[in-house]
Parts: sequence; structure tokens; C-alpha cells
Amino acid sequence: MALLSTRLPRARAAAARHPQAMDALLGALVGALSLLSVLEGPRGIPGRDLRLLDLLVAVAAALLIAVRRRSPVPALAVAAAGSAWAVAAGGEIYVLTAVTVICAYTVASRTRRTVAWIAGVTAAAVVYLAAVAFNGQGWDSSESLEDLGWMGMAVAVGDAVRTRRAYVAAVEERAVRAERTRDEEARRRVAEERLRIARELHDIVAHHIALIGVQSEVATHLLRQEPDQAEEALSHVRQSVRTVLDELSSVLTVLRRADDPEPSTEPAPGVDRLGGLLDSVAAAGLRVAHQQEGEARPLPSAVDLAAYRIVQESLTNVRKHGGGPAAHLRLRYTPGGLAIEVENRVGRGPAAGPEPRTGHGLTGMRERAASVGGTLDAGPGPGGRFLVRAFLPAPVSQEVST
Repeated sequence: MALLSTRLPRARAAAARHPQAMDALLGALVGALSLLSVLEGPRGIPGRDLRLLDLLVAVAAALLIAVRRRSPVPALAVAAAGSAWAVAAGGEIYVLTAVTVICAYTVASRTRRTVAWIAGVTAAAVVYLAAVAFNGQGWDSSESLEDLGWMGMAVAVGDAVRTRRAYVAAVEERAVRAERTRDEEARRRVAEERLRIARELHDIVAHHIALIGVQSEVATHLLRQEPDQAEEALSHVRQSVRTVLDELSSVLTVLRRADDPEPSTEPAPGVDRLGGLLDSVAAAGLRVAHQQEGEARPLPSAVDLAAYRIVQESLTNVRKHGGGPAAHLRLRYTPGGLAIEVENRVGRGPAAGPEPRTGHGLTGMRERAASVGGTLDAGPGPGGRFLVRAFLPAPVSQEVST
């Protein structure tokens, strides 16, 4: 019993995964039973030897069972016509009537209720009238009424199965929709909580920054005349800075999601790491001639990062969009900042116009330059070459942030 309880769900799952194979097996079984019924003799009729017609009927029954899911209504029509023909031919071939009942169940379980009942009633009427007209059965004979009863029960059971299947599908869909709605509601609440925390962080940071500004002004005025009070003001500044950093650390820890990548501990790339970038593009087949004008000096971190990314994106565009195997990179340090020029040596570069055919590389570079107050122009240059020019302001007197 325990073995049956474990194997039955597996058999049902296999049948659900391979319905066509199960129909083929069922059709073969029905065909074999039809031949066996001829040999044994159904309903008290003595058996007889098999004939060619018996084999053809068995094959037809097996095929109708095998295709009933794909074409339920045509299969029912053929089965009903074959059953009527069998009754008219002498009434010894009963397997087609059984096939008609199975096909009626399939129609009712897989089509609309109206179609199922119209098709079922029509098939039952065809079989019933054939029995009455050609087999000598009376209008109220038990065999004729029995066939009608089987047809009606098949349609009723099929309709009930279809209704239950639709109900289960609707329940599962509602469950999935409810689960999705819960997930969306949870994400919405998390987003609202994050926004609330961000607003609180803004208020806290703004408050402490204001205090730092006030205390710095106080310390500036008191530094020479009253150094003790100036030192006290500077201690308040240090305390406010620590408070701001602690608040930022705690709030960002709360805002960080579980699947967020760990923050990188490496410094942001800058102009001093262009050597590694040029080596990597050279390994990819792009030769870059590097020229520097002016004395290199430390740049503000934002400008340094923007310069690196602009050069990186420019060389990537040259390599991706047919800019040729060679390019020229020129860096020029001026008292007002850093000028960058990237020119491909062969071809037109990423596009015929100011924008590339695909992607948003030039747009991103312009945004990089604008974020530090700089400018960037890109377009065809002399001789059909493509030229990217950028200027990032970084005055010599500007303090370099660390």
C-alpha cells in the first residue's frame, strides 16, 4: 500500500508531463481490447476469428484516442460517425461507441460548455438514431437509452473537470498575484523607509555642517586673542565632524541591501594610472601614442577621476566603432586645468556625426566633464579623423582634496 501511494503521484506527474504519450498508450490499449472483445464475444455473443475490418477498426480507435486532445471536436465527429456506421453494419463492433464516449468527455473537458453540450448531444443523437433506424432497436430500448446515458454522463463529468480545472487555475493565479502584490508592497515600504532615513540624514548632516561653519567662524575670530576659547570651538568642530561621520556610517549601513557588492577599498583611478590603461588597450590591438605637455601635478580627486574616465571611454569608442588600430592621446597641463585630446589615426571613429551610432559614450563623457565644471567637444577632425577635446578646470591655487 505504501509503495502504491508513492508511485501513484509519480505516475500522475509523468502523465501530466507527457500527455501525448499517455494518449498513445491508452489508444493502443483500447485497440487491443477491441480485438480481444471480438475474440471473446461481448454481451453474450459468441466470439469469432479476426477479420481485416476488425483490425482497421482497432487502428481507427487507437488513432482517435491518440489525437483527441489535439482535435477534440473532429475526433468526436469521426468517432460518432464510425459508431453509427458500426451499428448500421450489424452492431457487432462496440469499441467505436466507447471511443465516442471518451471523445465526448475530452470535448467537454477542453472546450466551452456550449460547444461541449452541442457536440455531445449531436453525437449521442447520431448514435441513437442509427441504433433505432438500422439495428431494429425501439425508441425506448435499454441499449439505446444506455448509450444516451453514457454520452450524457461523459459530457457532464468532462464539464465538471473543466470547471474544477479552471477554478484551480484561478485560485493559483490569485495566489501568485497576491504574492507578487505582497512583494511589491514590501519593496514600496522599504523604499519609503529608505527615503525617510535619507531625509533624516539630510537634516542631521545639514544641522552639524551649520554648527561646523559657526564654530569655525568663532575659532577664526578668537584664535589670536583668546586661544583657549578658539581651541574649545575647534574641539566642537571635531566633535561635530565625528558625529556627522558616525551618522553617515550608521545610516548607509542601514540603507545597504544584502545583495549590494562590498565597497571597494582601492583608490579611484586617476591620471597616474593611465599607463595601465594604455597597456590594456595595447593588448587588445590598439596602439596609442601618448604625449604630455606641461608639468604634471596633483589634481583634485573629482577632476582626476573624470580625466581617467574620459580617456578610457574615448579609447574604448575608438576600439569598438572602427576607429582604426592607432590613436593619439595628448594631455596638456595649464595653469587653469587639464586639456585632453584623443584622436584616432585611421578612419572616422565612432560616428560620422557628433554622436556615436550606438550607446551613450559621448553623452557620458560630456556629463563627466560638466560634473567638474569642464567642457567636452567631439566630432570629425581634419582628414576624416575623429577628435575628442576636453578641458577640466583645476587651477594651480586650487587645493587638492584627498
